[in-house]
Amino acid sequence: MQAAPVRAHTLPTVTHALRAVESLLLSGGQRTARRNAWAAVLEDRRRAKDRVEAQHVLEAVAEHRSSAT
Repeated sequence: MQAAPVRAHTLPTVTHALRAVESLLLSGGQRTARRNAWAAVLEDRRRAKDRVEAQHVLEAVAEHRSSAT
């Protein structure tokens, strides 16, 4: 007797579950607006990180110039 074929079922991720709930609760326009807002938050965080890194470089250059003279 042969064993039944094994079928691989992937478990839904948290992201998939949240998107399913979102699709039930929000209209398409609201989903788009929420995703656009989140994209803007992520972009703001990236720009803030870039500003901090640039500030560190400028401070290092200024310190190097003051110690070299």
